[in-house]
Amino acid sequence: MDQDMVMRATVQLLSANRRVVRGAEGLRIYRLLTQVAPEVYGSKLAYVLVEASALSLVRELPVQRLALLDEAVAVASALDTGNPYRAKVLAMAFAARRELEGRQIHGV
Repeated sequence: MDQDMVMRATVQLLSANRRVVRGAEGLRIYRLLTQVAPEVYGSKLAYVLVEASALSLVRELPVQRLALLDEAVAVASALDTGNPYRAKVLAMAFAARRELEGRQIHGV
């Protein structure tokens, strides 16, 4: 793991002065930091992945949406069962995935 990249991501996260950094920047930061500290950043990564799956850029791209949601489920599932955010982000990811599958089945 490139420690300079980790340091840069940490500085960007701290300088953002927000509880959760969203969008492409958040995805990049949380994907990197989750590799270093999954219990600290994994729930935020899962949250941002679910949010990203609903953005207009991917809303009409079911394969890409499914990939984002599958990643969110995998990240949330990997969190320790004692993690206070695990159940919430896992439920959110599963709900978004079910909604997407329902749309695909019904052709919406």
